[in-house]
Amino acid sequence: MGLAANKNIIAAIANRPQEFVRQLPLPIISTTPPFLLHFPTAHSPLLPTLTKLAPCPAPIGRVSASARMEGSKAAPAKTLPLGLDPTMEEEYESQSKLLREFASISSIDKAWTFKSENGIGSQAMFAISQPNLLANKRRKSILSANVSKGSSSSVSFQWAPFPVEMTGVATMVPSPSGSKLLVVRNPESESPVQFEIWSQSQLEKEFQIPQSVHGSVYTDGWFEGISWNSDETHIAYVAEEPTPVKPTFDGKGYKKCGSAEKDCNSWKGLGEWEEEWGETYAGKRRPVVFVIDTSSGEVQLVKGIAKHLSAGQVVWAPSMESSPQYLVFVGWSSERGKLGIKYCYNRPCALYAARAPFFGSDAKSEQKEIPAVDSNVINVTEGLGSAFFPLFSPDGRVLVFLSASSCVESGAHWGTESLHRIDWPSDLKTLSSAKIAEVIPIVQCPEDGGFPGLYYASLLRHPWLSDGSTIVLNSVWHSSEVILTVNVLSGDLKRISPADSSSAWHALTLDGDNIIAVSSSPVDLPEIKYGYIEVQNAAWNWSSVPSPMIRCSERVESLLSSREFSILNIPVKDVSANLPKGASKPYEAIFVSCTSKKSDELDPLIVVLHGGPHSVSVSSFSRNHAFLSSLGYSLLIVNYRGSLGFGEEALQSLPGKVGTQDVNDVLAAIDHAIDKGLASPNRIAVVGGSHGGFLTTHLIGQAPDKFAAAAARNPVCNLASMVGTTDIPDWCYFEAYGSEGKDKFTEATSAADLAIFHSKSPISHISKVKTPTIFLIGAQDLRVPPSNGIQYARALKEKGVETKVIIFPNDVHGIERPQSDYESFLNIGVWFKKYCK
Repeated sequence: MGLAANKNIIAAIANRPQEFVRQLPLPIISTTPPFLLHFPTAHSPLLPTLTKLAPCPAPIGRVSASARMEGSKAAPAKTLPLGLDPTMEEEYESQSKLLREFASISSIDKAWTFKSENGIGSQAMFAISQPNLLANKRRKSILSANVSKGSSSSVSFQWAPFPVEMTGVATMVPSPSGSKLLVVRNPESESPVQFEIWSQSQLEKEFQIPQSVHGSVYTDGWFEGISWNSDETHIAYVAEEPTPVKPTFDGKGYKKCGSAEKDCNSWKGLGEWEEEWGETYAGKRRPVVFVIDTSSGEVQLVKGIAKHLSAGQVVWAPSMESSPQYLVFVGWSSERGKLGIKYCYNRPCALYAARAPFFGSDAKSEQKEIPAVDSNVINVTEGLGSAFFPLFSPDGRVLVFLSASSCVESGAHWGTESLHRIDWPSDLKTLSSAKIAEVIPIVQCPEDGGFPGLYYASLLRHPWLSDGSTIVLNSVWHSSEVILTVNVLSGDLKRISPADSSSAWHALTLDGDNIIAVSSSPVDLPEIKYGYIEVQNAAWNWSSVPSPMIRCSERVESLLSSREFSILNIPVKDVSANLPKGASKPYEAIFVSCTSKKSDELDPLIVVLHGGPHSVSVSSFSRNHAFLSSLGYSLLIVNYRGSLGFGEEALQSLPGKVGTQDVNDVLAAIDHAIDKGLASPNRIAVVGGSHGGFLTTHLIGQAPDKFAAAAARNPVCNLASMVGTTDIPDWCYFEAYGSEGKDKFTEATSAADLAIFHSKSPISHISKVKTPTIFLIGAQDLRVPPSNGIQYARALKEKGVETKVIIFPNDVHGIERPQSDYESFLNIGVWFKKYCK
């Protein structure tokens, strides 16, 4: 795609401000939004609200001008927002302003590159997001840059003067040639889905797809799959199946031939309840595959996919002469019912190939010879318990994909991944028997300093280097994220992000054989990096690229410059003879502290605990963690055994020992920091969410004298009550019993199981708790139902422990909506200041 053409696309986009984008009056880097903030003093929501520039009535609790003029009436006493301690009001105001400055920092979500027409240089587009607190949404925008490479491997980016805001856009996907851009707008309520095809200078096509055809297009990153075919005439994508027909009733009873149209003399019945995929998928219908003709706008369903399969991650298979056109997608079976799938890699899934619509007439004579399942669909990875993120090589000869078979086999919800390859057959009659080759196996116990396995692995949309056999991918390596290259034919793997860097590195896109990446740390804002191979020694070099995308206020910049971080190795205490070697090796903690001390007194310490438990905290920038650190705290971010990134043996050592091994690992990490003179034992706070909340509430029960304050976000407090209400009841069994929990799992929990669950839960230690604790709870959480944290908090209040509970009525497990995230960490900061300073 030409450089000028890309400029034309941006110009064309900007020319449709009401329908597509809005040119911002200020750069995205601006830290001073053009609105007036007003903080009510007598309303329950503790967030800034938009105040019109016209006169407005005085808030409750303040004396209006008319009241003062009356003279005979006494001024009402000032009232504070519910739950706010009057002694901390100034602190609340001060921290809210600082957190607002951190909240304005943008994130880089995606990037694409396009070739120039003259072959010199290229153009890059970056998708940026920024919290919009007043709208309670994330503001999305695009910023473009011309990329010029010099003769001495130097590179320069010429940035556009302003970003372009993407209004109402669910997702956008460039075509393979880069000459077209698909923009998808998902509907609100019952309006149609909108597809837009943009060419170099204008909107080329616009299609409205009614709800009777399908619902919203999936853009969540898991079921999501949008793929152009090679000649750019068709697009395959995943969307919600149409709303099923419900029974109709009128004054006489059931209408046998009910109408789909609304009728004031009848109503729609409920019909049979349908299971959903749990957390974040409430109200979402089954994902299925569709294909749209980009010329006519005709949409067809991919037929033959069994009703028990939920489809996602669709890609086009290579075209072959005299053969039908195929699609490859991931299918998750619900034959035995659905459990939560978000963050759950242990749900069995497979790759399927299905004949694409619109292409059947081209090969009618051959169709009868193609083996079929459900008359149209072939299971490509039969016998492998997990297969996802399919990707074809540029020549179409190789299909690569990731697998979490270790999770399916063990029951762990996340674990070590593996990379596989299928040599795509030229004769599709042999497809169902194609051999699956393992490219990167599961690493049980890594060598010291060696590759620990694939974790959190993510494949780029176009990850192939010019040799056609090497891909670039991101993965977790202990407490850092790194960039790897893998030759999918030989299995040769290299870590190409700097080995001496403790920061997190993440590849965004390729620019030919070069890489555009982003690097950050707990004390460094994300920075664009440009990677290229040094010809003489075949080593990867990385240049820093100045960018206007990630900026912060002078105060935040000063605060970050006064902080430093390191990664601590924590020895395992009490190594037993039956402990696997991988579980006996040190685990890690990220330590963030002040660079210089004005006195010998140590800053108070906040212990930060991730959820999962099979997740990981990496050494990347976090606005919330940086905010807490900037308040004058050291941070100890613990990756206890069971975390991703340290080998499968270390991960599998935790199930069956939750509430003991993970608790002891955290306590050992704290003692290690104290012994090293990094922290004082007198002022320690702890914060965690989900399983991190499980650990937080365990710690204040098992070590009641160690913590001055605690904060728990949607915490697991009582497995016995959670097991019957969560979308992942199998998790309770696996983490409580270990590997045998997979076989013990049942929806009909026994009294013996409930006793075990209670004994493993924080609530079994509640009689010893005396730490002031704040709870942040999402009322729509399906993963850890709100009753879990509320029960624990009420029990604390009953025994006189200082307790505060904030419930976010519209939030799910993550509490990630901008206002909720803001208010959550503001209250945590004020709570810790009250009890730790």
